[in-house]
Amino acid sequence: MNQPAISLPADPAEHRVVILGASPKADRYSNRAQHLLMEAGYQVIPVHPKIEEIEGVPVVHDLRDVEKPVHTLTFYVGPQRTVPMIEAIAALAPKRVIFNPGTESGLLEERLARQGAECIRGCTLVMLRTHQF
Repeated sequence: MNQPAISLPADPAEHRVVILGASPKADRYSNRAQHLLMEAGYQVIPVHPKIEEIEGVPVVHDLRDVEKPVHTLTFYVGPQRTVPMIEAIAALAPKRVIFNPGTESGLLEERLARQGAECIRGCTLVMLRTHQF
């Protein structure tokens, strides 16, 4: 459900990115994405229910505790995990949502698109490396 592209903040530091499914494990895609986002100067908010810190960044344990506004929400958890979080995800009111491979959820995409979010089925890592983020 790709929508027309939304405008991005000129300064990456003003672009808050929430990583749902963040991981401290270097071989995980979410960890690689966090590194690239931080290198590019984005504000990164990792979300994981049990971990306290990833690469020096404090981890938020519950989406309801994420400070707003959120520009981009990128998923690294499957739809079986996100369906119970639909209300919390919708309450974040992200401007853009990236459904990385394996995280796609038609139900969630419909809900977020109705709220005006740009929903992208893509890969955060590829988008960053090809300057399409």
